[in-house]
Amino acid sequence: MDLFERARAGKDKGQEQGQGQGEEQTLEGTVERLVFSGGNGEFTVARIEVPGEGDLVTIVGSLLGIPVGARLRVRGVYENNARFGRQFRVAGYTEVAPETLEGIKRYLGSGLIKGIGPEFAARIVARFGIQTLEILDAEPGRIGEIAGIGPVRAESIKRAWAEQQEIRKVMVFLQGYGVSPAFAARIYKRYGAAAIARVRENPYRLAFDVWGIGFLSADRLAKALGIGKDSEVRVNAGVRHSLDEAAQAGHVFVPREILVQRAAALLEVDDALVQAAVDRLGRSGEIAIAATEDGQPAVYEIGLFRAEESAAQGLARLLGASRTSVGVDIDRALAWYEREAAIALAPQQAEAIRRAIQDPVVVITGGPGVGKTTIVRGIVSILSTFVSQGLRVLLAAPTGRAAKRLSEATGQPATTLHRLLEWRPADGQFGRGSARPLEADLVVVDEASMIDIRLAADLFAALSSSTRLLLVGDVDQLPSVGPGTVLRDVMASGKVPTVRLTQIFRQAARSLITLNAHRIHDGEPPDLGTPPADGPAGDTRDFFFLEEDDPVRAANLIRDLVATRLPRRYGLRPADIQVLSPMHRGELGAANLNQLLQDALTPGADEIRRGARAYRVGDRVMQLRNNYDKDVFNGDIGQVARLNREAQELVVVFDDREVSYQADDLDELTLAYAATIHKSQGSEYAAVIVPVHTQHFVMLARNLLYTAVTRGKRLVVLVGSGKALGIAVRNGDVALRCSRLASRIVAAQG
Repeated sequence: MDLFERARAGKDKGQEQGQGQGEEQTLEGTVERLVFSGGNGEFTVARIEVPGEGDLVTIVGSLLGIPVGARLRVRGVYENNARFGRQFRVAGYTEVAPETLEGIKRYLGSGLIKGIGPEFAARIVARFGIQTLEILDAEPGRIGEIAGIGPVRAESIKRAWAEQQEIRKVMVFLQGYGVSPAFAARIYKRYGAAAIARVRENPYRLAFDVWGIGFLSADRLAKALGIGKDSEVRVNAGVRHSLDEAAQAGHVFVPREILVQRAAALLEVDDALVQAAVDRLGRSGEIAIAATEDGQPAVYEIGLFRAEESAAQGLARLLGASRTSVGVDIDRALAWYEREAAIALAPQQAEAIRRAIQDPVVVITGGPGVGKTTIVRGIVSILSTFVSQGLRVLLAAPTGRAAKRLSEATGQPATTLHRLLEWRPADGQFGRGSARPLEADLVVVDEASMIDIRLAADLFAALSSSTRLLLVGDVDQLPSVGPGTVLRDVMASGKVPTVRLTQIFRQAARSLITLNAHRIHDGEPPDLGTPPADGPAGDTRDFFFLEEDDPVRAANLIRDLVATRLPRRYGLRPADIQVLSPMHRGELGAANLNQLLQDALTPGADEIRRGARAYRVGDRVMQLRNNYDKDVFNGDIGQVARLNREAQELVVVFDDREVSYQADDLDELTLAYAATIHKSQGSEYAAVIVPVHTQHFVMLARNLLYTAVTRGKRLVVLVGSGKALGIAVRNGDVALRCSRLASRIVAAQG
């Protein structure tokens, strides 16, 4: 959604044709009834009386602080809602003073001002008459002249009236510069009465402080406010935005030369202005400038700089600390575990268990089917059986789903890293850290490839020097969604003992999913196996490639596979099937596939809309940003359980836990029938469908396809072009992220 209002071009999907629909109009009328107000005013349904209209007009939109009795001039369009009928969607509004004594009484007595009800409203109007509102604006202290209003109540009413004045001023100011009411409400909630001053001083702060407002939108507002193209505040913001974009792409820092080029191109200014801005921001401490090993200056957002330093120092501390032996006869323990589990450990697996019990920090990595889970289960079993004093072992993973799988595999409790470290939303920090470390002898972290540099710094800081750390993950998968390549860097430092598992075990080797994951990893084309002679009924293969060069037909094929073909053939529910696309855009991108699948799977279900998006009961949805208050994180997938269309709120179930979303939260959700491969990290699905097409040429890479294939447990289906599949398998180039963690670990170790 853009910060600035846009007149609608054409009609919403499903909107009925009607006279005047879709054409922007202006109405003026009095609010007769508030049907609903939620999201702190970001969504309101009201009925207004408009002269010349036979019935009350329903208006919907962002109407922060508007009471019954208010006279409004609203701008927007009529639309027909399938359930609620004809209504007027507000794009902008101004408040007009009530014209009659009765209107003023209703306005004051509507509950707008705490301490004034209908009775006191009548007394106030009787005292001040038609000038009531002007007197309250100019001389609010005169409220004490009203019988029954003592000093305490009078002071409370003055404060409440002043707050309403500020809300009106902010809304009028922002809408005057084209800011939509929804974003105006969000800006007021962020800055309160200081909103106008903050925005005038530096409108670019909106891009960093207010969710949903980007740099380009803030830049347009700044231009409307008269801020020059070459101004310091604009160039500073452009540099910070360029650093933010790089962080979103996974980079911890940006080489100074590249940063200057990108920011100058974005801002359309000379390089010299950007160079000066980098120096200014460095002196102010908003960014950090450090020399890399090759002598080229690296520019960091200050938080990422501190995180990288802290992670390196924290790991070096763990590696250098002396620890007492756990007192386990490991050879005897390994033999016991083999008997108990009825398995024969491979030499690599035995070595991994040995190191995890003996060494302070260990990495275990490998692809599917190599026994990583067997190792973790063995470590937990041995320590709980052979250590008489009972070592404290804590199990964690970056996501809820990964933690649940870890718990199921080991039979022991496991939690997310955020819960392990006791995230405190009110403080914006973890409760566990160097001042209050975890009480643990061993911490095991699964899916460690998902750990970004910030989380790594917090994790390492929360471990006491006597705690051992085991990082388990597949380093060949895509790196974390957040900045950094922590697992790869820890291994690359050469300072941390690492066991790379390569042997595929017999049971796993019977799966074409496992076989082909390793073939793709090694740059070989997938093996599709041999179709059985007795036809599809006897086909037990779990990996298929369905060739379809036309992207539109391929998209429709994917829809049919999810909605009917795979459920009918394999007894799967559509909820068991995840589509993973290399990109968001295009016919085979996640956005279009989500629309096709929503139309196929939840047609006619109750829905609410947020801009162009519709959310329906039964829809699979994904969280788009970390929301620590709700305890849901970027990439978490849930299902819409129920919704209230009038209240514009819905309830999503994430791993058997219900989370409520109001109108102002809905931008954090998107449909998730199809997701990008990057968003699938740490998750497993019964069946995975992967579009592979030259439409996604820039994203056709071996590690991307490898990651997608390893997400499937029972079935993987590739759909698309044989040419594209060949390109992806052959393209072993990995887009390197800018990170200095490995060299910092080496330096910290001495």
